Amino acid sequence: MEQFIMKGGNPLVGEVTIGGAKNAALGILAASIMTDEDVLIENLPDVRDINVLLEAIQEIGASVDRIDRHTVKINASDIHEVSVDDEYIRRIRASYYFIGALLGKYKSAQVPLPGGCNIGSRPIDLHIKGFRALGAKVEIERGAVLAHAIDLVGSHIYLDKVSVGATINIMMAAALAEGQTIIENVAKEPHVVDVANFLNSMGANIKGAGTDIIRIKGVRKLHGTEYSIIPDQIEAGTFMCAAAATRGDITVRNVIPKHLEAISAKLLEIGCEVVEFDDAVRVVGKPKQRHTNINTLPYPGFPTDMQPQMTVTLALAEGTSIVTESIFENRFKYVDELARMGGSIKVEGNVAIIGGVDGFTGAQVNAPDLRAGAALVIAGLAAEGFTVVDEIGYIQRGYEHFEEKLRGLGAQIEKVDSDKEAQKFRLKIG
Repeated sequence: MEQFIMKGGNPLVGEVTIGGAKNAALGILAASIMTDEDVLIENLPDVRDINVLLEAIQEIGASVDRIDRHTVKINASDIHEVSVDDEYIRRIRASYYFIGALLGKYKSAQVPLPGGCNIGSRPIDLHIKGFRALGAKVEIERGAVLAHAIDLVGSHIYLDKVSVGATINIMMAAALAEGQTIIENVAKEPHVVDVANFLNSMGANIKGAGTDIIRIKGVRKLHGTEYSIIPDQIEAGTFMCAAAATRGDITVRNVIPKHLEAISAKLLEIGCEVVEFDDAVRVVGKPKQRHTNINTLPYPGFPTDMQPQMTVTLALAEGTSIVTESIFENRFKYVDELARMGGSIKVEGNVAIIGGVDGFTGAQVNAPDLRAGAALVIAGLAAEGFTVVDEIGYIQRGYEHFEEKLRGLGAQIEKVDSDKEAQKFRLKIG
């Protein structure tokens, strides 16, 4: 079983280049099957979730040409199946995007209920409400969503709760519906805007992405396009927190600083130096960092996907910090692992009360999900001694060559798959 083993205690220093946004790429790849013409997608992250989705696209009959690690050409003219039934697809949350894409193009979809990280309840009732409002008949049978429509017709849809997934899914289906669709109380995340821009580059007519209301005029068909995915704000934020937690100095390149404002603001509050450039952000950690409070919220609020990384950073700051998780109820499962390393965190419901400690000590810990796994790696790199992180398959779902990028910043970290390799690393590092 693969593990990360690391020896902490060194500040991370240098430059790191951020890849394409995983969450944008998942929506864009699903949307790419909505035309019969060639679609070229660049700046694609080479991570497990993306590779699983590409396999699923191939499985239903589309041609997938991996031009290089970060570029793919997709042609969906030979899709022979509106039923996605693949054991891989149950493992990733974004499988539900096939419903909107297939329903929009073929007026029919059969897709397994999604999997992904177990960080709390993520029902798809809002997705179903939107599809039904567009005229589809939607049922759940034998663990799959079955959606069919004779015609999709534009509608006025109000989302009871802000949902990234539902916003993207309904937007895809509505792009090929007859007439106008108005979706209110939509998610404003950068990856929602990126999927809307991608659909527009294929000939869709979508306005208002990034605001509270999206207006869509349905078109008869979509055409081919070439498109480059935005940088990943969560990968960027993870390295920003790594700079803060290890008291390092990292310049994070290939980013859109505006997308990182909530993270930058909190790092400034605790006493870090944050310098913004056109397409880069530099974070300098300080020997003494202060406590602060965080409440996770939909964009432009503080992202739930950055909560574990920031909690690790605050666990090494002076004083008591309070982190309130407003999005997912199971997102504090990593706290017990952090306690093994000397963290002092008490969880009450959806609130974590963090008592800052002087330092962590290395331990063997388990990654309970993608972002918590990355946070435990940061903790290990800030800790004294050796740390082993198990279950790193979660981390590889969303971070491309994580250990290589960290090594480029001076981290002593290795991916190993046996005790013998781990022992070799310990002897080498000393």
